Amino acid sequence: MSELPKGWVEVTLGDIADWGSGGTPSRSESSYYGGTIPWIKSGELDTRYVTTTEEFITEAALNGSSAKIFPAGSVAIAMYGATIGKTAILGVDAATNQACAVGAPIRGITDKEFLYRLLQNEKDAFIEKGKGGAQPNISQAVIKAHFIGLPPLAEQTRVVQKLDELLAHVDTLKVRIDAIPALLKRFRQSVLAAAVSGRLTEEWRSTGATMGSAHELHQQIKEAHAAEGGHARGNASDPTEEAHDLSADDLPDCWDIAELRDVCAPGRPITYGILKPGPELEEGVPYIRVADFPGNKLNMSNIKKTSIEIDQQFKRARLIEGDLLLSIRGSVGRLIKIPACLEGANITQDTARLSISPLVSTDFVYWALLAESTQRRMKNATRGVAVRGINIGDVRALQIPLPSCEEQSEIVRRVEQLFVFADQLEDKVATAQARIDRLTQSILAKAFRGELVPQDPNDEPASVLLERIQAQRAIAPKAKRGRKASA
Repeated sequence: MSELPKGWVEVTLGDIADWGSGGTPSRSESSYYGGTIPWIKSGELDTRYVTTTEEFITEAALNGSSAKIFPAGSVAIAMYGATIGKTAILGVDAATNQACAVGAPIRGITDKEFLYRLLQNEKDAFIEKGKGGAQPNISQAVIKAHFIGLPPLAEQTRVVQKLDELLAHVDTLKVRIDAIPALLKRFRQSVLAAAVSGRLTEEWRSTGATMGSAHELHQQIKEAHAAEGGHARGNASDPTEEAHDLSADDLPDCWDIAELRDVCAPGRPITYGILKPGPELEEGVPYIRVADFPGNKLNMSNIKKTSIEIDQQFKRARLIEGDLLLSIRGSVGRLIKIPACLEGANITQDTARLSISPLVSTDFVYWALLAESTQRRMKNATRGVAVRGINIGDVRALQIPLPSCEEQSEIVRRVEQLFVFADQLEDKVATAQARIDRLTQSILAKAFRGELVPQDPNDEPASVLLERIQAQRAIAPKAKRGRKASA
């Protein structure tokens, strides 16, 4: 440890608190749970004071296990796994599970607030000491033997007061920053809502921009399908009529309403893919599952492969660059655009391939499908209990607002421009969140290096304080570190 400030002393955590660990009563004994003794788990150490618990245990559970009651004002720290280093003050007399170490501050040396902040500062050091297994874990012995710098008692009070003041400002800032991603999500949906209702380009239309007729475009699309023999019904179920409720009253007069099957390319109808892909192969034909595009973003890392023979049976569902892929079972409504590297790949029965007509902007259809109004219509057509999904008939019948080609291009340009702005802001928010997280640790580190508040030469040195308390404890009965319930 580097040179300590004047009046400080190097001690172990075992010197300044009485430590114990909890225990977990047997789950096989149903009578052990549902008692009146608060029982804290390490996952509940996510607040400064723990005053309520999810579970309570009985006196029989306490006496029949290594669990013990720790007094209110003790400070608990998680020792295992993902929660390691989480810290909280017990706001009530309580027992804890075995993943918690609990320190009762030694009166006259330190108090609960200082110990709480001190343990927060040491979190990274504990995690470093706990490395070596699949997940880090530390023991009560490691905690007790851990060295820290201890300031005089009066300075401890000043440190806690200053930390409370500064970290309250940090917490306020963090709350405000953390709220921005939700605002950006609403912003994006507002942009899409304006895009598919015509509001986004209302001013653009009023300038007299040259554009074709959406009604004529719709007729061209229908004629292109008719020339190819029209839409094959296949074995698709009839669409759920009440789910498809887009009205011309919702759109500008110069727009039309098309069905999704209409805006797809003739000869490449909307279809689902492979029913049973078979065992995963090292070499074969890639196929895309719903799990491969969480959050509407393609994840190439876990794409699986099927045999050429199975792919051949579902060659109707093969992908080409620029196709859209829509999830239709499970998480209905996810959407991605297929990149060139997946040309020739196949899909599963949980997805629907959409090959958009060259007469229509694929990007416009993409944004229209992600709009909240279209997602709502998909949700209203979703059926099932164990596995919910939308049948292919409803997918084909999905209503797509149809502006002219020129207006589609203008809508796409504006949406993408606004989304780039939102993405840039989101990146800045993520950077700010990381800085705020580092700021908290930086303030704590500064406090426990003696740099946050000035030293006062009139403070009783921590070494003198420690010697006096140790002498008093040596002649007094040893304090109990946890107690069983009274019989």
